[in-house]
Amino acid sequence: MNGKNTKVGVCLLTGDIQNMVRFYRDTMGFHTQWDGENFAEFETASGALSLFMYDRKSFVQAIGEEYLPPKGINQTFEIALWLPSFSDVDKEYQRLSKLDVQFPAGEPITYPFGIRNFYVADPEGNLLEVGSTNNT
Repeated sequence: MNGKNTKVGVCLLTGDIQNMVRFYRDTMGFHTQWDGENFAEFETASGALSLFMYDRKSFVQAIGEEYLPPKGINQTFEIALWLPSFSDVDKEYQRLSKLDVQFPAGEPITYPFGIRNFYVADPEGNLLEVGSTNNT
């Protein structure tokens, strides 16, 4: 496998797929053709199957594991959502600030290494980094 030629997709295993689809579709603005079943795919600039969800109970059943729901903020990964510019980061923060969204680290921050970002926690505690590397 050559990483340069490999497309990467992120699958969120969900405890409540209806609530999660509503958050990613209605709050975060991702389009989906979801049919209400235990799988949902979202359209992104990265192409097909770049962001999708699967019901956690169905998944653990498929792999023969016990269902152990996570608690709190997920500290094992984040999903980075890269916007065109620093000003877009600020606009998105202002938009989300008017909604019922959790910001675990507060307002946008510009770091010395050239990234401006903030974090959002989805309803199941997965972290979304909303950021940019373009200071225009």
